[in-house]
Amino acid sequence: MTGINPATFTWKLEKDESFSTPEAVIFYTDNGYNGLMQETHNFVKEHIIDRKWQTKKRPIVINSWEAYVFDFNEEKLLRLANEANELGMECFVLDDGWFGHRDTDRTSLGNWTVDKKKFPEGLDHFSDALHDLGMQFGLWFEPEMVSPDTELYKNHPDWVVRHPYSRAAIGRGQYVLDFANPEVVENIFGQMRKIIANCHVDYVKWDMNRNITEAYSEYLHRENLPQGEFFHRYIMGVYHLYAKLLEAFPDLLIEGCASGGGRYDLGIMYYSPQIWPSDDSDASERLDIMSGTMLAYPLSVFSNHVSAVPNGQVRRNTSLKFRQDLADFGPLGYELDLNKLSPSQKDQIKNHIKWYKENRDLLVNGNFKQLIPLNDNNKYAWVVSDNKEKIVGFYRKLAKPNDTLDRYFVLKDLDQDKTYEVNDNLIVGGRILQNFGLREPYQFNGSNGDTAQVTGDFQSYLYKIVEK
Repeated sequence: MTGINPATFTWKLEKDESFSTPEAVIFYTDNGYNGLMQETHNFVKEHIIDRKWQTKKRPIVINSWEAYVFDFNEEKLLRLANEANELGMECFVLDDGWFGHRDTDRTSLGNWTVDKKKFPEGLDHFSDALHDLGMQFGLWFEPEMVSPDTELYKNHPDWVVRHPYSRAAIGRGQYVLDFANPEVVENIFGQMRKIIANCHVDYVKWDMNRNITEAYSEYLHRENLPQGEFFHRYIMGVYHLYAKLLEAFPDLLIEGCASGGGRYDLGIMYYSPQIWPSDDSDASERLDIMSGTMLAYPLSVFSNHVSAVPNGQVRRNTSLKFRQDLADFGPLGYELDLNKLSPSQKDQIKNHIKWYKENRDLLVNGNFKQLIPLNDNNKYAWVVSDNKEKIVGFYRKLAKPNDTLDRYFVLKDLDQDKTYEVNDNLIVGGRILQNFGLREPYQFNGSNGDTAQVTGDFQSYLYKIVEK
């Protein structure tokens, strides 16, 4: 499963030409899952991601999608931006719907021009308003796709990935552009460069919402190259577009997409130090998504959003506390209509963001370990740490009576001869934490209402441990 899949790959190699295979890496550890994560995380940090993103703060974003989907104009977006700014968020990401006449997901891809109905004074006017607030501006693209109602498709039907027969499949109302063709990549780069430069875009959210079917390239046919070269040439075209954008805009933060495109991999992380892991933003689901993802990749690449409830994928209701306590681990974002929240919910977010900013470096770049075996599908606990501080996250999906009696997290990498402060109110010796452990939070059991620290389903509790 490592490297180019030979089932579809062929390459025409002329005399005196060479072909470089993609690099692959295989990890081994004899220290269990935590040993594996130490190896994989350090490798990504040290050898894949641009090191400037280890010191440059990842912005706390507000994303417009779950707030408004396609139903917005500049006035509505600015109301959301002002509310987000008041609560401490740092980057407004304008998601889908800003270009062409994009009022549904069946139109306008490949026409990367601003919708003047939604932005009568131009997208640069909206961007300037955000920058005047002191916020960064993020913008959504789906560069690899084209809608059949666009001039791009009508003028260049041969730029679409499709077999040469009369009938071809369309998915989600869109086609995949042939990024094996350098001319296609140049066209999309030219469109994106103009928007990014004119609107002073700081952050790009890169999506890919349709899988490749009928993998045939008219370009390869014209060049007398085998169709077995398509997938490799396609992804090299994708990388080339990333590289050209970053050469033109070196400080641009690009958040890649895994839910569409399946690109949670080391190759893309060279260009994209942050990945949207899944459109399933339900906090309970994310416990499992994060636990699996962290086996291979560090927290810094895992983009987390506090989304609206009931959740758009599973219709589950979870508390704001539970959603925030989970989204803290990695780059933090919000994706809901802040104007619909109560004053107490807004205060909760404001206070939480203040705490997150104080601990951001640790939560994004700290060393990550699991504290509960991964085969427990109801309880989860992990720790991020540096030399002086640790933050432990504990989560339980469903409440169980008397489930927390005499249960502890053992914290191994401590100095036995030093003392530690837990949540600003408890002093504990390193020897105790290392050999006995940190007690799980007290769960409500029917009679301990005054002392219970967690209650009901979807519980969360955070511990901060500081060396004294």
